[in-house]
Amino acid sequence: MKFLAAVLFIFLQGWGNSQSYIFQGSIGSFNNASSFHINSAGFIYLTDSGNNEIYKSDTLGKVLKSTGGYGWKEATFDNPVNVYATPLNVYISDKNNHRIQRFDKDLNPISSLYTRDNDDPNSRFGYPLSCVISAQGDMFILDSENKRILKFDLFGNFIQNFGGYDYGRYALNDPTGIAGDLNNNLFVIDGSKILVYDQFGNGIGEIKGKENFSAINIIYNNMTINSRDNIYYYDLSHRTDQMEKISIDSKEISGDIKSTLIFNTKLYVLTSKEILIFQRP
Repeated sequence: MKFLAAVLFIFLQGWGNSQSYIFQGSIGSFNNASSFHINSAGFIYLTDSGNNEIYKSDTLGKVLKSTGGYGWKEATFDNPVNVYATPLNVYISDKNNHRIQRFDKDLNPISSLYTRDNDDPNSRFGYPLSCVISAQGDMFILDSENKRILKFDLFGNFIQNFGGYDYGRYALNDPTGIAGDLNNNLFVIDGSKILVYDQFGNGIGEIKGKENFSAINIIYNNMTINSRDNIYYYDLSHRTDQMEKISIDSKEISGDIKSTLIFNTKLYVLTSKEILIFQRP
C-alpha cells in the first residue's frame, strides 16, 4: 500500500525541474542498435537489429565478444529488439522468431523459450519486445502480439499472464517496454503512461507522461525513461513526488534516442549508431 501511494503521488504532482549532464564522449559503432543494458559487473550488452548481432563490451567501448547473424537456429536472430543482463545471464528478445534466448555472461548460448505453438493459449507469446528477471528468477515477458505480460518460473514453466484486455484500468493498449525494480515491481510503458504491477500481476499504480515513451531501464534505483527526443529520471529509493527531465546537449545526438540508463553517476544514451556518455557536473 505504501508503494501504491508513492506511485499515484507522481501521477498527481507531475514533473519536476530538469537536471543537467555534460557530454564526455561516445563509444561504439553500430549498424542499427536497438537496446542495451549494463549488468552489476559493469559490462555493456547491446543488440544490433541491423545485423542481427549482440555485443559484450566494457564501459570504455572495447568489444569483448559478439555473436549472432540472421536465422532461426541457436544464437542467431531475426530482429533482436531488447537485451536484459544479470551478473550471470543475458536474455535476448528475438522478436520475429517469437522467443527469448538465454546466454551466459560471455555470450555462450544456454537455452531458449518459445511458446507460440503451445496448446494452452494462456502461455503463448509472440513478437516479444523485452523481458526482465526477478530476484527469484522468474521471467516476465512483454508480449506485443497479445498485449500482455507473461510470467514463467526459472525453469521455464508458465505461471500466469496479466495486463490483457480484461484488466480494466491496467489493461495494456500499446506496450513498448518493461523494467523491474529491486522490489520486483514491474513498470510497463504503454503509450504516454507507465503502468505499474507487482510481481503477482496486480496493478498498483500509474505514472502519466506528456508524450509517448519508447524505452525504460532500471539500474539499481535509477529509473530512466525516454521518448525519441527526451529523457526523464526517477529515483526509486527516494520516491519523491516528481519525475525529473534530464537536460543534455542535443547537438551531440544524431538521430532518435533509442534507450538510456544511469550507471555509476554516468548517463548512457543509445542511438542507432553509438553510445553517448554524459556526466553530472
